[in-house]
Amino acid sequence: MSFLVTGGTGFVGTWVLRNLLERGVHVAVYDVQPNQDRWDRVLGMPAQRVSFFQGDLVDRERLERVCDAVRPTHLVHLGALLTPACQADPWLACQVNVLGSVGVFELARRRDEIQGLAYASSLAVYGPAPVDAGPADVIDTHAPSFYGAYKRSVELIADQYWKQYGVSSFGLRPHVVYGPEREQGLTAGPSLAARAVAEGRSYEMNYTGQAGYDYVEDVAVALVRGATESPSGAHVVDLPSQVATPEEIRDILDSLVPGAAGRVSIKGEPIPSNEPPQRCLIQRLFPGWEGVSLHDGFERTLKFYGWQRTT
Repeated sequence: MSFLVTGGTGFVGTWVLRNLLERGVHVAVYDVQPNQDRWDRVLGMPAQRVSFFQGDLVDRERLERVCDAVRPTHLVHLGALLTPACQADPWLACQVNVLGSVGVFELARRRDEIQGLAYASSLAVYGPAPVDAGPADVIDTHAPSFYGAYKRSVELIADQYWKQYGVSSFGLRPHVVYGPEREQGLTAGPSLAARAVAEGRSYEMNYTGQAGYDYVEDVAVALVRGATESPSGAHVVDLPSQVATPEEIRDILDSLVPGAAGRVSIKGEPIPSNEPPQRCLIQRLFPGWEGVSLHDGFERTLKFYGWQRTT
């Protein structure tokens, strides 16, 4: 197998690379810029086995040339702008997140050697229902942001590629993805708080309210399995997401590192609930799926940053 990963220098992308390298497959990355420091920290020496190709998702000709060089059998599509960037520049974000995704689906449609495609969606496609109900023919998702609206668009596009061209795909909707190397985005606070605790620093989490959390290695495993194991069709599934508040996360950190609660403060607006009207859990495709608990996920995050449990 040969994988091409768009957005492979990002947070989730790097952990996808780690999973693929452990499987011993050939891996190539297409992204706007390298992040060798992150790869060195997460991948170590195996990072040397990754082929990096610089380019923009909206540069379709460049993407085609990269595919000619790599000849991938599987695609993992992660390249996208996150919530703050989408809110700041919806025009640019639409080009990257929506048109760029269409370019990836075109690769899968036109190249017979591509056997599987997985992409990252998000529970941000959902939000609280509006006060005034819309027309009956409007899809009832109520995405609370441009980011969520673009992710929902990609899900609908994936469905059309299956119906019109028989292109199978696997879309994954995690909620808040946390873990080592999460540094950007609206919900990076818990991961940055864990790093601060491991390094003996103080940190203020920038939002309140309840949300679901998915450990980054679970997300990586799900995407790789989705690209290689999911049946034909345009599938979109949710991870189980352990629900917690920032206060509960602070308590978990304090249980692992006594005194951590005194160094982690919480302030900000409530995070959107992003509650789906009906869950479609990953267990429908992969029975027996079990994710990493919130406690274990934060313990792994602390250890990544050098913390060691003392007896």
